[in-house]
Order: sequence, then structure tokens, then C-alpha cells
Amino acid sequence: MTTYVSTGSGAWTEPGAYEVAPGVHRVPLPLPDDGLRAINVYVLTTPDGLVLVDGGWAIPASREALSASLAELGATVGDITRFLVTHVHRDHYTQAVVLRQETGAHVGLGLGEKPVLDLLQEPDRAPLEGQIAGLRAAGATELAELIGERSKGHRVDPRQWESPDAWLEPGLLPLPGGRVLNAVATPGHTAGHLVFHDLEGSLLFAGDHVLPTITPSIGFEPVLSPDPLGAFLRSLALVRERPDALLLPAHGPVAPSVHARVDELVAHHGRRLEQTETACAAGASSVFEVAGQLIWTRREHRLADLDPFNTMLAVFETGAHLELLVAQGRLAMAVEDGIEQYGSI
Repeated sequence: MTTYVSTGSGAWTEPGAYEVAPGVHRVPLPLPDDGLRAINVYVLTTPDGLVLVDGGWAIPASREALSASLAELGATVGDITRFLVTHVHRDHYTQAVVLRQETGAHVGLGLGEKPVLDLLQEPDRAPLEGQIAGLRAAGATELAELIGERSKGHRVDPRQWESPDAWLEPGLLPLPGGRVLNAVATPGHTAGHLVFHDLEGSLLFAGDHVLPTITPSIGFEPVLSPDPLGAFLRSLALVRERPDALLLPAHGPVAPSVHARVDELVAHHGRRLEQTETACAAGASSVFEVAGQLIWTRREHRLADLDPFNTMLAVFETGAHLELLVAQGRLAMAVEDGIEQYGSI
């Protein structure tokens, strides 16, 4: 099957339905107040209806954009028969379960996401309580207090976090019409992240595992998993061993080679590990202190330049790098007064 890249005349976030391979369209949907700006969902046409990889964020603007884009294909949301969701983050999962209530579409999600979804379904759970505890252990006490104060009174809509119809495990997913997707477990960004590989079509529906212009956040989960960066790097190696494919990411433009971007991500984290180790050698010891010695984003911001949410992401990503350095025997960790401290062995 011939594949090709068609991103439209404007930026990758421009609304519409863009054919990226025969029977496969990329549909960008808006995100509210989010630096990512949009999420790509992928619409696969089958004889029995539409299969969507990821669902978008359950907000009115996203629903409107999805309806308008499907209309370009002569379809409606009622033609969606199945959602295959790469991971449980709200910009991927929540619109799928909300639309299921309306249309009866089947929703599948990776089995490794069940502990997080179970937690999100707890009615009395305080928002971000796991992350706030993690910030305190990282030495980011003031940030923990700020995040806790801002999240007070916030409650999630339980309808957006209902369980899927099927818990997906690695293996083949035959679709009507003959297309076969291979669900591949790629933990790291989240514990239960899946990518869907169409070997015959040379397509990889990559979710947030492989992104073309940014690195996915690591270590930010309500149920903290051990060694998330190590898991992410092992997942990248697993994907790199598979045949190369057109990269169909959740955020950013379509890219011609999964392998090329995986190599860049591995190199980036290698450099980041070295920078993190150097920061410890220079005297930074808590996760927060180490994060403060590093440069963030492509615009080379300092930690103090980031907004509170992105500061929190940066702290957790730093913690993931420190954890891997300890696992590699390059640093030691001890807990003093409830705060993790890192230093030379």
C-alpha cells in the first residue's frame, strides 16, 4: 500500500480532514488553554463504519470540529463504531467515552491504564493528590502548596472517566475490510500506553509515544510508576526494532520515519541524563534543585520562567532522569526529612 503525507495548506492544527494514506484521515481537534493547541485523531474508514484512533478532549469546540471534519468525509459521529485509545489522558480518552454514551461506539484502552482509571473514578479523590505528594518529596514545597490551592474545589465529570468496553493487550486487531493493526505496549509516557502499527500500510499510530517536534512528558501520572524513563527508553527500542513506518503522532505534523525520530529522542535523553548528572555534581541535590539548573523547552527557558503546571511537569521529568541515573549506578539517593536527595556514589 502506498502511503504519503498530506497536511493541508496551513499549520498542522488547522481544522479539517487530511488524507495521510488510503482510507486514513488525520483530524486535528482543539485543546483548551493548552500549549499543545490540538490533538490529532485518526479516522479509519471500514465497510462497517469509522474506527478512530484516539477521541479528543470532551469539550464543545472539539465535538464541533470533529463533526465538521467528518462531514468533509460524508460522515457523522453516528458512523463511528470503534475508538482505539492510545492512553488515558483526557485529550485522548474523554471524548471517546462521552460519544459512546450517544452513539454506542465501542471503546478500547490499554490494560495497563486500569490502575489510573480506577483512581480517577474514586468519587472522593482530591485532584492531583499523588502529584502534590510527589512535589513535596521532590523538595518543591511552595509549588506543591500552589498547585494544591489552585486545584481545590475542582471535581472531574465522572461520565468522562467511565471504563472502556475492552481492556486491550498487545496483539493483532483485525478491522473490517482487511486492515490489521498490531497493538504494541509502549509504557513510559503512561504505564499503559499503546501504539497501533499497521505493518502492511507502513503506518504507526503513535499517540504520545513518538512525537515529531517535542518530547513527551515522563513521570507525570496520578499513579506513579517505577522507572518511567527507563520504561520509555525500552519502549522506544522496541518500536525501533519494528519495520519503519510513517509517523502518525497525536501532536504535531505527520513525519516520514518513525526510526529517525526515535533516534533523535534517544539522543536527547542521553544528553539530558548527562546534564542532570552534571547538575548533581555541581551541588544540586533535591529534584527541584536539579530541575532549576537545567534549561527547558526549545526556547531555552529556566525553570522559574515556566508557568506552575509546566514547572510541575519539569520537576517530575527531572525526577525520572534522576531515578534512571540511580538505576544505572551513576548516582545515589537518600531521603532526608521526607525529601529525596541525590548525589555522587
